[in-house]
Amino acid sequence: MKTITSTTVDQGGYASNETISTVHPDILHSHILTRLDGPSLAALACSSSHLHALSSEENLWQNICSSTWPSVNHPRLQKIISAFPSGHRSFFSDAFPFLDLQPLKLNVNSLTLPTELISAVDISYRNKIIYTKVEEMETSSSWFLCSPFRVDLLDPKDSAPTPIKYFGGSNKVDTWLKHLEENLTLSWIVIDPSRKKAAVNMSSRRAVSVKRHWLTGDVQVRFGMVMGGGGRRGSSRELVECGVVVTCVGKEGGEMHVREVSMVMEDMEGKGLNGKDSLVILEGVMENGRRKKGNGNEGKERYEEFGERKRERKERRQRKERALDLVCISIGVAGFVTFWSAMLFR
Repeated sequence: MKTITSTTVDQGGYASNETISTVHPDILHSHILTRLDGPSLAALACSSSHLHALSSEENLWQNICSSTWPSVNHPRLQKIISAFPSGHRSFFSDAFPFLDLQPLKLNVNSLTLPTELISAVDISYRNKIIYTKVEEMETSSSWFLCSPFRVDLLDPKDSAPTPIKYFGGSNKVDTWLKHLEENLTLSWIVIDPSRKKAAVNMSSRRAVSVKRHWLTGDVQVRFGMVMGGGGRRGSSRELVECGVVVTCVGKEGGEMHVREVSMVMEDMEGKGLNGKDSLVILEGVMENGRRKKGNGNEGKERYEEFGERKRERKERRQRKERALDLVCISIGVAGFVTFWSAMLFR
């Protein structure tokens, strides 16, 4: 970032530079810093020690977090975030960037699995919040550790209204689905409340796929984050996908309702991970996951790459099974022929 300067001329005719540090901090705070989003404020903080001090004020980052993710205004989350090393600034740095795709080297024995997880979820349409929820989940029970990992935010009988018009016509349905893909965003931040710095955003933010059921008309908007599973290369746990599905329903011309918001974890064979394995992945990501900035399309690219790997793995497994079936059939035929030959020449 360029330093903002103004040039004046002294009595000797020589030009001198007056830096932004001479501007009153209240003016900077009221007219510049409060207008910046999180990434811009973080970039500004790197330009000088003076701006770093001004840009690190807690109220600035609290306002940014609250406007970016309204769910964090929950009283318990505010208390947890206040215990982070740098408060809301630390929380934003953990929750905003994309996770790296590279597999993590997890030492399961060194990980302390959380006894509780908190999910802060926000769904937006054209940058306006349409659904927000904070979900607290106990993770220490034997039932949770052994059962398939799944988090549901809505009761099957409930639904959440949206301002989105439902379009069920066949003529322009593809255009409508593309519109939803480009304008619906989701943030799913998982927080370990037992630690003072443990939050990670498990969503691709933008949808990786949008499909409409041919019979019911239900629309499934999928958000996915692909990450390392800690398994050896070539194993089904080399990579895992944390998938979030938002199911929407509606009638032609009416408002669309969110009927289901759920998160699951699957390996490269499409098998769901249980609670314990999922906790290991989540804790490993919080502890060692690398973050990086993205252009907004990484989630879909990773999802498509993950899907291609799954298809290749399935095809290889099917080829092996067909080869094994042929071997078994050949052995059976050979045994049958041998048996009848022996009977004939007895």
